[in-house]
Amino acid sequence: MGRIVFDTATSLNGWIADENNSLAWLFAVENGENPDEGLFPAGATVLVEGSTTYEWVLAEQDILANPEKWHEFHGDNPTFVFTTRELPVPEGADVRFVSGPVSDVLPAIREAAGDGDVWVVGGGDLAGQFLDAGALDKIALSVAPVALTGGAPLLPRRVESDRLRLDSVSAVGQ
Repeated sequence: MGRIVFDTATSLNGWIADENNSLAWLFAVENGENPDEGLFPAGATVLVEGSTTYEWVLAEQDILANPEKWHEFHGDNPTFVFTTRELPVPEGADVRFVSGPVSDVLPAIREAAGDGDVWVVGGGDLAGQFLDAGALDKIALSVAPVALTGGAPLLPRRVESDRLRLDSVSAVGQ
C-alpha cells in the first residue's frame, strides 16, 4: 500500500489559491509554467481533488474542449473528485465523483491506487479531511515567493507540532 501525499504550492503567507480561486499568481513565478521535475509525487497512481480544484483545472486549460490537456497533467490515472454536484467529465478521463466523509471513500481510493501513492492535489480543506481521518502520510509544499491578501488557506484547521515533523527543505528554482 502506498502513501497518501498532499503535494501543493503555497504562497509565502499560506494561501493555495487567491480570492478568485485562481493559481495565476503561481504561474507568474519564474518557471511556474514548467515546474522542475521532482516537484510532483512520482509514484502517484491516483489523484484526489475537491470540486473547486477540479472545476478550476477544467476552466483554466479549457479541458472540456481540449481533453488531451487532461492527460498532460493527470495521465491515465483515476481521479477521485469530492463533490455533491454533477460535474462534466473530459472525454477519455477516468473521473470518479464521490461524496461524504473521506473515511468512507478511503477504501475505494486505496483499492484504485494499489501499491502506488495517492496524490491529494487540492484543496486545503480536503487535505485537512484526510489529516483528520489519520490518512495523510506526507505533506510536500512548494513555497512560492508571493504574498496574497486572501483566498483558500493551505490547511484551514489547527494542527499542532506533535502531528507534524519537518523532514527536509531544499531550494528549487526561485
